[in-house]
Amino acid sequence: MTTPLLRAEGLSRHFSDYAVYNTANADIVIVAKRFGRLAEPKLERLFGGPLAAELARVGLRGPDDILVRKTGSKAMLEPLLATAQVPANSDYFMWLGRAYGRRAETSNPLSAIGHASKTHQYFERAVQLNPRNIEALNDLLEYYLEAPGFMGGGAEKAQAVINRISQVDPSEGHWAQSTLDEKHKEYGKAEQQLRRALELAPSQVSRFMDLARFLFKQGRYQEGEQNFARAEQMAPDNAKLLYVRADCYVKAGRNLDTARDLLQRYLKANVTPDDPPKADARRLLRQIQGG
Repeated sequence: MTTPLLRAEGLSRHFSDYAVYNTANADIVIVAKRFGRLAEPKLERLFGGPLAAELARVGLRGPDDILVRKTGSKAMLEPLLATAQVPANSDYFMWLGRAYGRRAETSNPLSAIGHASKTHQYFERAVQLNPRNIEALNDLLEYYLEAPGFMGGGAEKAQAVINRISQVDPSEGHWAQSTLDEKHKEYGKAEQQLRRALELAPSQVSRFMDLARFLFKQGRYQEGEQNFARAEQMAPDNAKLLYVRADCYVKAGRNLDTARDLLQRYLKANVTPDDPPKADARRLLRQIQGG
């Protein structure tokens, strides 16, 4: 990979077919074949061969830990390259931004600044390509909330993104506003926003999870449990609910036996790249055992 844009034009010259994937950990993976058509990867083979021990060492114990989602292919990217010289795909840039964000979190301070700058750049590009991409807007909002001013963060920028989210999805807009209110420690306003989001989208399990998580952080455990129970009634097989509930228990230091059971169920569940990585669930399990 010679540039963040993957030099797809170079791939085309040297390979007959290729695909771009993101993984559960938000890494970018390119699979290319010199001759013929590219088949879908069979990740199970990795864990039965000589790489198994090395993968386990870095926390990858099965295919679920590196779930992949195809975000680009030769057939998709080449027509765009012919006119724009870059793959104009909003999701592609969103996942590329997430990959650099993950690198920023784990790099030394000097490298982290460069990775964070690329994160910012690619999130903004994703939103530019598709102004209605809620996931990309939320990623950009999180960046503005967390990054210091000298790296492009700031409350005013965050508020501008919140306004854009509200135009696309009013319920999501109230949730987004709650994150800024909470950042400013205006907890009463944040709760009002979360409850308004729930009123507008009472059939969305995530709205109950968001409110429950907020209430747990405020030490209002009984109210939080009520919202978790409602979410479970609506979607008993929701994998993310297992993780979020366990995460709240661990952070609160409560119901740790239940949290362990929830995390073990999560590790056995079918998850998607949009769900928390199973490596994070194992980290929480180690935290429970260490506590």
